[in-house]
Amino acid sequence: MSSVRKGKVTIRDVAEELGVHHSTVSRALSPEKRSKISPEVVKKVESTAKRLGYFPNLLASSLKQNRSFAVGVLVPDLTNPLFPPIIRGIQDTLEPAGFTVITANTDHDEDKAFEAMQIMQSRSIDGLIFATARRDDPTVEQCIRNETRFVLVNRKVDRDDTNAIIIDEDLGIRLVLDHLIELGHSRIAHIAGPQDASTGFERARSFSEYLRIRNLQHDLIEYAEKFTVTEGQRAFNALRAKQDNFTAVVGGNDLLALGCIDAIREAGFAVPSDYSVTGYDDIPFLDRMSPALTTVSIPTYEMGAQAASMLLEAIGGTNKSPVILKMQPKMIVRDSTAAANN
Repeated sequence: MSSVRKGKVTIRDVAEELGVHHSTVSRALSPEKRSKISPEVVKKVESTAKRLGYFPNLLASSLKQNRSFAVGVLVPDLTNPLFPPIIRGIQDTLEPAGFTVITANTDHDEDKAFEAMQIMQSRSIDGLIFATARRDDPTVEQCIRNETRFVLVNRKVDRDDTNAIIIDEDLGIRLVLDHLIELGHSRIAHIAGPQDASTGFERARSFSEYLRIRNLQHDLIEYAEKFTVTEGQRAFNALRAKQDNFTAVVGGNDLLALGCIDAIREAGFAVPSDYSVTGYDDIPFLDRMSPALTTVSIPTYEMGAQAASMLLEAIGGTNKSPVILKMQPKMIVRDSTAAANN
């Protein structure tokens, strides 16, 4: 059989090349129908279609099924290493199902997030995944009013009727504090993230409540405006100027913790001999810095994959009631923490 085709290749050309009916090719190339055909046949069809240069008419399929087969993803900061693994998990789940992922960076800007949501809705996307949600978020509220299918990832809003994939923040903070307390630290500070984000708010709340339960000082907290290295440095200096009686500091995320380390070094002190420092998220390459950062690891890729799966269920109409899924963090002990130097 010839593998060369002149003009536009059709589904019948692929079927003829394989010696099968064109409906078999159609089902094999449809993410929603290929499960009815053996994996071997699907692989042969895909390989032959690629070799001949045949691509399904997605526009026609979209019109026929009243779907765009596109999903929007909003992230607050693409330069933050936390988010690429989440996006990868989303893509690896949605693309095999036939969906294109469109990502927008909002720069922590509420207006940019709202505008990105409106643009995506105007293009008839099938759903949205938000990594940008604030506790009181007008973009999320608009999606609820418009009955847009969406899932929140990493953060949630202050209402329980939304689908969300988040971390058990209470457990994460308890793991950090138990580690520091076991090292003999009794005066522990916290550089908290923005309080309009559930991650910043819940980690700060858990920090204060758990130290209160342990009968330790629980008010050594300084609030950062953003989850950035610069804000971590500023907040650490502000806290130390007010009360320099702590021996350990818990960063609201890894970037804030790195800012703390910069501030400690600039002040002429060392980590961990003068101050123990911990982070939260376990972004890449923390194990290669000196000292390697003790932190809380969260399953970022799995969070993205779970968010995408949940959205697919919503799009398919199988997810009837909102679900908030809490995933488990784990403690990663490295070199930035040591016994308290009292």
